[in-house]
Amino acid sequence: MTSLSPAMQQELQERFGQRVSFDKLERMFYSHDVGSLPSLVKPLVGNTLPAGVIQPLSEEQVIQAVSFARQHNLSVVPRGKSTSGYGGVMPLGGGLVIDFAWMNKVLAVDPEAMTVTVEPGVIWQRLDKELNRQGLALRTYPSSAPSSTVGGWLAQGGVGYGAYEFGPFRDNVVSCRAVLPSGEVREFAGSDLDLISGAEGITGLITAVTLKVRPLEAEALWGARFPSAAALSKALLAIRQAGLPLWSANFINPKMADLRNHLPPHTEHGVVVEEERPVMPEAYIAVFVAPESRRAALQEKLPALIAAAGGELLSDDLAQHEWEERFNLMHVKRLGPSLAPAEVLVPLANLGKALGEIESRISLPMVMEGMLDRDGRVTLLGFILHDERKFSFNFAFALALTVLRIAKENGGGAYATGLYFANEAKNVFGAERLERLRQFKAQVDPARMLNPGKVLGGKPLLSAFMGFALAFEPVVRRFGNASSSPIGERPEGQGRRGVPDEVAWHAYACSQCGYCVDDCDQYYGRGWESQTPRGKWFFLRQYMEGKVAWNQKMVDSFMACTTCELCNVRCCEDLPIEHNWLTMRGELIHTENKLTFPPFEIMRASLRKEHNIWAAYRVDRPAWMPKDELAKLPEKAEIAYFPGCTASYVEQDVAQATACLLRKAGVEFTYLGKDEACCGIPMLVAGLWDTWEEIMRHNIEAMKARGVKTVITSCPSCWLVWHTFYPQWAKKLGIDYPFEAKHYSEILAAQVEAGALKLDQPVNMRLTWHDSCHMGRGGQIYEAPRQLLRAIPGVEFVEMEHNREQAHCCGSVLSLVADPAAAARIGDIRLREADAVGAQAVVASCPCCEVQLRVTADKTGRSLPVLDL
Repeated sequence: MTSLSPAMQQELQERFGQRVSFDKLERMFYSHDVGSLPSLVKPLVGNTLPAGVIQPLSEEQVIQAVSFARQHNLSVVPRGKSTSGYGGVMPLGGGLVIDFAWMNKVLAVDPEAMTVTVEPGVIWQRLDKELNRQGLALRTYPSSAPSSTVGGWLAQGGVGYGAYEFGPFRDNVVSCRAVLPSGEVREFAGSDLDLISGAEGITGLITAVTLKVRPLEAEALWGARFPSAAALSKALLAIRQAGLPLWSANFINPKMADLRNHLPPHTEHGVVVEEERPVMPEAYIAVFVAPESRRAALQEKLPALIAAAGGELLSDDLAQHEWEERFNLMHVKRLGPSLAPAEVLVPLANLGKALGEIESRISLPMVMEGMLDRDGRVTLLGFILHDERKFSFNFAFALALTVLRIAKENGGGAYATGLYFANEAKNVFGAERLERLRQFKAQVDPARMLNPGKVLGGKPLLSAFMGFALAFEPVVRRFGNASSSPIGERPEGQGRRGVPDEVAWHAYACSQCGYCVDDCDQYYGRGWESQTPRGKWFFLRQYMEGKVAWNQKMVDSFMACTTCELCNVRCCEDLPIEHNWLTMRGELIHTENKLTFPPFEIMRASLRKEHNIWAAYRVDRPAWMPKDELAKLPEKAEIAYFPGCTASYVEQDVAQATACLLRKAGVEFTYLGKDEACCGIPMLVAGLWDTWEEIMRHNIEAMKARGVKTVITSCPSCWLVWHTFYPQWAKKLGIDYPFEAKHYSEILAAQVEAGALKLDQPVNMRLTWHDSCHMGRGGQIYEAPRQLLRAIPGVEFVEMEHNREQAHCCGSVLSLVADPAAAARIGDIRLREADAVGAQAVVASCPCCEVQLRVTADKTGRSLPVLDL
């Protein structure tokens, strides 16, 4: 069933409120996983659009959802973060998707038993941070830890970092709770975990997991390079036979190392930023990790075993770099822009032979990572670079069967089943366990309500197709190897249907890994995939392929991005996401004349008439400064202070204090007064680029008339405009731009450090600093404001958990304009961090951040002051 009756929808809305969706466009975002299916396979999978999506907040709500589905004969498909590519989360024939994203609490930590109990939607990386605070750490975690969930990994099954010592994840689980199709909640432990692990939700929906943890300890690292697969295999065998007490052992192949050296440079706001990027040797690169307490014992033997196999130790810096890159396996997708996945298990004894055969039989560029577990098995995760938009991608995709065939020939097999490899279930589970799983499924779910078409049986046509392709693998391989595609980022000419070239390339390059999701304030303020960066990339793909059309909901989704840029930091591919969204704002509103948020049209009218966004009179702009003080300012100077709209009209103490401090620091400045206009950033982000250009030209000419060379701002957004956007647009439009921009904190911090400015007024408070997005991630100004706070007598300075590059947004401006309730939720999450460190006040330098955080404090019943720096 791909749609629900109005009565059914009403019943679900009464039960789940805002945590259920029947919107067709929203449901589209829950119809796929990270994989990109080739055109010949898609018809065999069929329609994967669910009839509805439910986001339960508790086990009781999961029971309600299952009971509703049973009553109405609907299928139920559980969804974690959809970070696998086996089709396990894809709903076949409609039904309900149960999205566990908001069941993400840590329920209990038991330091004595060394266990932790969590809800299924907990993200691995966040769980590890919570454990670290209590002196504990995860025993094992997947390579997708920044986005994947505990429940998802148990349902998928598999191995990760730490498997060398602790084995597969299933062996580290004490027990789990799951809701059966009848609505019964059952606990699974011991051998009964075999009925849940790797079963992908076909036997029960996981609602809690208890897993083993270990003491937190610093890590000791060794990196090594090997000239061949045989040398790598020899070293790993020797290390295992010697019984070395490693925690984790993983490696990448030479092609992965090589392509990492050819990745595009990092950019900020469209400008290439020079950065140190180590050159990786084109070899097999292995990283060995152990607790620091074992360093001495390992140092005695490990280097000698590496050397005896023909390997060489890497420098400590290169080893550390490679370890830090362990979550970014799909960074190379930017060069594709697509990947055809292949994941298999092989015995360590046959690793060298298997890798050699993969190299000889597959001629297309294939990157691989391998992990060695305690049972002597190696998981090989491979990706073949290609382009899914080409018909030849069908043949490149089929090379995964070549890898599977090689694994089988060497005593291994498929890594997991899911939708695509259900006919490999016997090989994955073993005959005895598979039979037990079949019997249990028949007992608890005879109607096959839970995740139909997965693990057991699969889709007949798809299974037949996969079996046929595997049987004729040598023939398929010839076509696959002949289907080469260029390697390298090449956006020119890639745009379709009005989507600009660079944006179009990045839409297909996006791996859908989900690293951008949980820290996106637009997402956690609203809670749906359409609001996420990966959701927008997926929409753009579908739109360019003619499968969906723009509606106001999706226009609003692009416009509602707060421009915080945290997605840029989190992206495993280093995509310039926020910069691309800014490009889309101009395309949608300025070029295609779609509707922006109505308040921005009001601001535009005010800007054009009175040069400010607050609908105030232009002549009142200098009113924040006493007339006698205003008269003392020089008409012309090399330095100008630009307070901006909010400090001029609303938060006037910000402008007054800034001017006072600049004078105290001996800075002589001029001020535009009523000739100053808004910096224009509201028009830039609103897509109203004609008004933006008018304002920019006005301000540039006004500053030139005053002989200004340096513009000092108090507002971070104004700083970003003068520092970044004005010069970029001036260059594009052929306008002379002779200015540099400084935030006042930079000027004052330098004066304090030089001893030219002393802050002598004591402030006896425990204070924390809120990094405003536009001068933090947008400008890397982190230390200057902290220097000033620490220079104030009596201040006890504390950091919030997320600070500097990782700082969370306040939720102001675009969120506040688009959805005040979402803005309050975003602001509350930020203020909880201040509560957690016992701050007596939050300090910021952005007037808009301050207004938003004060409103949030008031709405949430806090007495927490929000102070301007």
